[in-house]
This record gives sequence, structure tokens and C-alpha cells, in this order.
Amino acid sequence: MISPHRYPARRDKLKRLIKKEKLPAVLICDETNVRYLTGFTGDSTWLLIGPDAERLISDGRYTTQIAEECPGIDLYIRPVVQNLLDATAKVITKQKLNAVGFEATALSFAGAAQLKNALKNQDFVPVSGLVEPLREVKDADEIAEIRVAVRAAEKGFEYLRASLKPEMTELETSFVLETGMRRFGALGASFDMIVAVGPNAALPHARPGGIKCSDNAFMLVDWGAKTSTGYVSDLTRMIITGSISSKLQRMYDVVKVAQEKAIEAIAPGVEASHVDRIARGLIEQAGVGPKFNHGLGHGFGL
Repeated sequence: MISPHRYPARRDKLKRLIKKEKLPAVLICDETNVRYLTGFTGDSTWLLIGPDAERLISDGRYTTQIAEECPGIDLYIRPVVQNLLDATAKVITKQKLNAVGFEATALSFAGAAQLKNALKNQDFVPVSGLVEPLREVKDADEIAEIRVAVRAAEKGFEYLRASLKPEMTELETSFVLETGMRRFGALGASFDMIVAVGPNAALPHARPGGIKCSDNAFMLVDWGAKTSTGYVSDLTRMIITGSISSKLQRMYDVVKVAQEKAIEAIAPGVEASHVDRIARGLIEQAGVGPKFNHGLGHGFGL
């Protein structure tokens, strides 16, 4: 669980950043950022926040939920006949702010234009990268939740291995894996799972289909679990169900060594690009550098 005191502390950090931007308030439109700052797990809800402002803009479906999840936050519930953009314009106007920032990466061009047109006496300023740097550094509660997500994914995989049958298709295999994760407490899968048999395993974003596990001895599984608090995991494993060629064994070994050396290189202050170079260099030395046509990894959390 995320401790309730985390959310006001996060908002206070953001308020200090907003003050440095010399803005009275910023409109947070990215639903993941709203969740990070308030604990609200619904959708269609924005947060107006600044040194002297803090208000959620939502609708009647979430009145009770917001009271339970976000105690202490001022709330504007828009009537059924009022859309979110009109409600936001009304709230900003009532706050008598001379300028408002908005998340330029989250609000559509059309939405920004409509709000800018409605706010005749306020500057509407695009901003970016205010909340995301706060989210990059995980607090102790977030780390604990990520570990819960990893364990649920691992338990789901153990369930799959115990249940796997030759006649199961990639799609059936993915269903069994998700069932296993849910049995061990996951809210669900954190993304569309990849179960890819044989040549399909070469597709970075393969989608499960009708190929059977017994059609090839080589199967890739790329999956993750989501916790009730929204935190996710992302794992990849190979399942070998028979004999594989020496070429495939060599490729597996190359990737495994590159992964292990990259993990060893991770430390506080080490840039992700350096860790990428460690893995990429080993794969290039093995003569298959051009096949590594993507980044080493990605961030995760919410």
C-alpha cells in the first residue's frame, strides 16, 4: 500500500517546482500523474495545483471514491451537462488566476485551444517535465509495491509452467498465465502479454495466436502483473520444451551474459546509457550487434 501521507508530500514538491516556473498554478491532465499526486484511481479527472491552489475536477461517478481516496483535496464535481473542458475553464476563472500552465504532453491540441479560447483573461502556458522527474525516484512504498508486482508475476509463471500442455496455443498459454497471476493477488496483466512460439519469438511485440506449444521447442514469454495500487512489473523468460539448435543456444547465451553484465553495471549515479553500452558492446562482440535494434530497457512503476 501507498501511505496516505505520501500524496500531500508529493504535491508539496510539485508546488515548489511550479513556484520556480513563476506560475500561479498548473493543470495536471495526465491521469497517471493525477494518480501519483492524489491517489485517485479513476479517470476523466484533472488536478489544478499551485502554491495557493489544489483542486480536483471530476464528475458525479467519483464523488464518493474521491472522498475515500483523496481526503482533504478540494473538489469540483461538474454537472452532467458540463464537459470536462468547460468545467476546468469555470474552475480556473473562479480561482482568479492571471496565468495557468498545462501539461503539453497530455492535453490535446484541440483541448488546449478550447481552454485558451475560454480563458480570455488568463495566460494559458504549455509546460512539460514537472511531475515526471518526481516519479523517476521511487519512494519506499513504491519499491515495495513494485516488488509485490514482480512476485505476483513470478508466481503466475510458476503456475503456467505447472499447467503447460503441448496442445495449448500461444493464446491459451497467455490466458493461463494471467489466471495464475490473478490467483496470487494481481489486479491483472500490466500490458498485453507476449507468448511467442518458434519464429514468432523474434518479434519484439508478437501477439499470441493459434500456434501450439508443441509446434516448436522454443517459446518466449514477456509479461507482467499489476497491483491493486497500479504498480506494474515486466519480465521476460524463455521456455524450452525440447531440443534446440546450437545457433539458438548460442544466441540465448549471448543475451544472458549481456544481461548479467548490464545488471552488474547498475549503481547509484550510473547513467542508463552507460548500462546500455555495456550490453550493446557484448552483443556487438558476438557479431550480432545489428540485431539489437532497440534500447536496453525502459522505466516502470505506475
